Amino acid sequence: MKKLLKYLKGYELESVLGPLFKMLEASFELFVPLVMAQIIDVGIKNQDVSYILKMGGILLLLGIVGLTCSLTAQFFSAKAAVGFSTALRNELFSHIGHLSYSEQDVIGTATLITRMTSDVNQVQSGLNLALRLLLRSPFIVFGAMVMAFTVNAKAAMVFVVAIPALSVVVFGIMAISMPLYKKVQRQLDQVTLATRENLTGARVIRAFNRQEDEISRFDASNDLLVRFQIFVGKISALMNPITYVIINLAIIAVVWISGKQVDAGIITQGETVALVNYMSQILVELIKLANLIVSISKALACANRISTVFEEKSSIIDPAAGQADKQAGVVGRPSEELGSVPEKVRFRQVNFAYKRAKEDSLIQVDFTVKQGQTIGIIGGTGSGKSSLVNLIPRFYDVREGAVLIDGRDVREYPLAELRQKIGVVPQKAVLFKGTLRENMKWGKKEASDEEIYHALDLAQAREFVDSKEKGLDLQIDQNGKNLSGGQRQRLTIARALVKQPEILIMDDSASALDFATDAKLRRAIREGTKDMTVFIVSQRATTIKNADQILVLDDGHIVGCGTHPELLKSCEIYREICLSQLSEEEVL
Repeated sequence: MKKLLKYLKGYELESVLGPLFKMLEASFELFVPLVMAQIIDVGIKNQDVSYILKMGGILLLLGIVGLTCSLTAQFFSAKAAVGFSTALRNELFSHIGHLSYSEQDVIGTATLITRMTSDVNQVQSGLNLALRLLLRSPFIVFGAMVMAFTVNAKAAMVFVVAIPALSVVVFGIMAISMPLYKKVQRQLDQVTLATRENLTGARVIRAFNRQEDEISRFDASNDLLVRFQIFVGKISALMNPITYVIINLAIIAVVWISGKQVDAGIITQGETVALVNYMSQILVELIKLANLIVSISKALACANRISTVFEEKSSIIDPAAGQADKQAGVVGRPSEELGSVPEKVRFRQVNFAYKRAKEDSLIQVDFTVKQGQTIGIIGGTGSGKSSLVNLIPRFYDVREGAVLIDGRDVREYPLAELRQKIGVVPQKAVLFKGTLRENMKWGKKEASDEEIYHALDLAQAREFVDSKEKGLDLQIDQNGKNLSGGQRQRLTIARALVKQPEILIMDDSASALDFATDAKLRRAIREGTKDMTVFIVSQRATTIKNADQILVLDDGHIVGCGTHPELLKSCEIYREICLSQLSEEEVL
């Protein structure tokens, strides 16, 4: 939690004024039993109505001033807590955005969503309560004890015994419950994960008629969460009855001791009532403190989980941020030599493994690509095709070896400069809610309508866009749900082409297109991007058949490299792929 307190910067004044006004309210509250004692001992004893009204007015004034202080404290506390959570949420969102694919893969999407929403809200609530009550409750507890000593020292000794006993109960239960609340939050992650999977995979679940199975799986996960919550709730629930027992025993002791002293004429009846009121105040405040500690326990557990995300540092180090340029002992060529470098992309003895993976996904990958070439990448599922192209824009870093662009190690480029050179069309076509124009400008903010339409023409998307009759003002739903799979893929290709990158990566991005449209798309890209280096990952042999160079991957190894005719003769795996998809005439 200490690491997160820096997000209170700018709200230091509110963080001080909130507790200050609460303690001011508490101070006025401590005078109430003394005023009541005077009303009993003077006003009621002497039947002096004017004195009773006068002291009643003082009670009313204390109440109004206390209420004003309380509302002021609430305002400052809420302002500080909301400002804190806003800054924390913004920084957390930014931090998650800067994590590499490796860290995001390990942490998991469901976990990150929980950190951004539920956990931040819990920390905000805990901070708000802490600012209002963390100082107020102990202040009243010890203040009431001090005031009790000013009334009668002998009776006040009961407070000296009761308060430590109550503290042991409260803090003991807190020590037991805090680890349990962490367990509850972890199980909440599982419920969130199950919910997310069901919502995103709703069509698949219904297609396989697995609704009842998924409901049962969710119920099991949710029931476990409920059992955890009930268990920790039972432990926390012990706090109220135990504290009530201790306080009521203390009140009995106070009445017993002070009652004898009243009979002996040592103290008055009003002072006895004041002592009981102070004990009641302690009871109320300790109950508040107990509930506060439960909330703070949850908030601290959530804060620690958020801190864990902040502790995850991206494995992709950006040289533009002043980090070291040399990594893994590989240094690219000096910038003055770039003009003489013939190759556009070079993989030099690359080995790559995903984080926490036991084996490499790419092994001794070595090849060279010249500017303007089209490279086809084909292979079986899990052969490492996507892993290979993801190393070019540095979504992941190599374990050994180097990836060079224009003769320079990609790890030496500032990330913004590197990715400006590259246009990526991912496997999963992702569009964002907004207009078509807004989606197309993701690649180039200042792109004109003419540039966007040119990219749509190349991507074979112009025809269906014109048929919608709204042009570039066409509204796209979240994730492009109002478009077909093929339409989404064509728009993501157009989005990458708008920025006119030096290197275009198409990662199995035409799988939803029919063969005729796929052929038109390949022809348009080949003719419209002559100086662009293009990487095409595909499962279809027809898609990469006419590439300048074809890489055949198998279990992370390059088992074939060459043109289509060359590979038919030299690579058995490539020949098998072609024969499984094409007729003998089409293969040749």
